[in-house]
Amino acid sequence: MLLRRPPQSLRPLLLRRPFSSSSSAAAAAADHPRREEVSCWDPSAPLEYLEGFPRPDPKHAETILAVPRGASGKIAAAKERKAGRVPSIVFEQEKGEEGGNKRLVSVPTKQIRKLVDHLGRSFDLEVWSEPARSGDLIEKVRVLPRKLHLHAGTDAPLNVTFLRAPSSALLKVDVPLVFRGEDASPGLRKGAYFNTIKRTVKFLCPADIIPPYIDVDLSELDVGEKLLMRDLKVHPALRLLQSPDQPICSIIGSRAPEQKKSK
Repeated sequence: MLLRRPPQSLRPLLLRRPFSSSSSAAAAAADHPRREEVSCWDPSAPLEYLEGFPRPDPKHAETILAVPRGASGKIAAAKERKAGRVPSIVFEQEKGEEGGNKRLVSVPTKQIRKLVDHLGRSFDLEVWSEPARSGDLIEKVRVLPRKLHLHAGTDAPLNVTFLRAPSSALLKVDVPLVFRGEDASPGLRKGAYFNTIKRTVKFLCPADIIPPYIDVDLSELDVGEKLLMRDLKVHPALRLLQSPDQPICSIIGSRAPEQKKSK
């Protein structure tokens, strides 16, 4: 089965450190020289999504409104859910260890439900002392949903973890792959099998240009051929964190013709 949309259980990671677009671009070019062909990106220009590459749909942009919560544990979490809120945590990663600068908050359940299909993108988060943007604004920051725990039976959101993702941050993100062009693939048209090896690929991404997914074109893939991680076309500022020679998919074998039914 081909992946048509990003999976709901993606778990992006945040690595906070000063971002240098020139150094990141140089590393990307060194690891993946073929990416130079996909755009005329200027490393000195402000980071933004490039034409022809996937970008988050603006209609799904959301400002998450949170309020502080003073207690943790099962009883406190149950009270939050009963009140129509989802217990959440906001933190950042320091020196590779998650959990730095932790803040306990609660978010309206209806807002969390909107995040389920969009875990690969960042959102604005506002923490207010009182619900509905009343009281004092405690914190305003860009965040990336890290984990979303759903009830096994009802899919109701139970808790969510956010990572702070300001523009200066680099994020380790498992970006989902979306395979397209299978109808035009010479190998598949001959009756061969499509073999999915990877559904996500890990990249180091500047927080401002996290791709919601990566398009993978199968339209020229024939029997016995495969695509490698180095073949993926992404923004030049993204750096692959896995071996560029690792395969992501292939066209293998051929279906045996159906035997004619004997009369």
